[in-house]
Amino acid sequence: MRASIVLPTYNERDTLPGILRRLAAALGSAGIGAEVVVVDDSSPDGTAEAALEAARELPLPVTVVRRPGKAGLASAVLEGVRRSQGEAVVVMDSDGSHPPELIPRLLGALEGGADIAVGSRYAPGGGVRGWPLLRRVLSWGATRIARAAFGLGVRDPVSGFFAARREVLSAGRPLEGIGYKILLEVLVTRPRAQVVEVPYVFVNRARGRSKLGTGEIYNYVRLVGRLLRRGGRGP
Repeated sequence: MRASIVLPTYNERDTLPGILRRLAAALGSAGIGAEVVVVDDSSPDGTAEAALEAARELPLPVTVVRRPGKAGLASAVLEGVRRSQGEAVVVMDSDGSHPPELIPRLLGALEGGADIAVGSRYAPGGGVRGWPLLRRVLSWGATRIARAAFGLGVRDPVSGFFAARREVLSAGRPLEGIGYKILLEVLVTRPRAQVVEVPYVFVNRARGRSKLGTGEIYNYVRLVGRLLRRGGRGP
């Protein structure tokens, strides 16, 4: 199964080259054919240029998409999906929190029959390392809201690390891509999807600042409200 790895970025110059090298190593050792699509929202730190420079040394194709301004993580993911060609799409961060070495297991779950494979912090065997108390409370609250509002059985419906079959993302009503929790919208608007959770340990970023702020919290509330108005129910 050929894969497209979508990396939405903003000010990730310090970590992105290392993630690209880890991706190449993990995919190469597993014999997985893949492409990488970096979608950068005009990072002032030169993230796009760093991606292009790192790509010259890698044995896998890397496309860098530059958007004119900061338009949100979920919309960047959708742009990456449109620009990619793989049968499977993997979405992950490039700050080091999501281990590229988990990707073969996510893709293996799709090959085993799943439509969506979620890198799960809250499935047995998963966890979080290095988060302050406030971040833990916010994540716990967002997860509880999502599961209760939509009847979701998925333990980590707001994960930013997942793989999905392309036809699942493109079928049905177009995704709106509000805020930064694109997985929740996918789960709620694709209620017949078969979902598997693959546990992993989320490691808090060592460099840079988290993108989670009041604006993203507001957008998450907006997303939940819109999905409720649609009468959405999860798988």
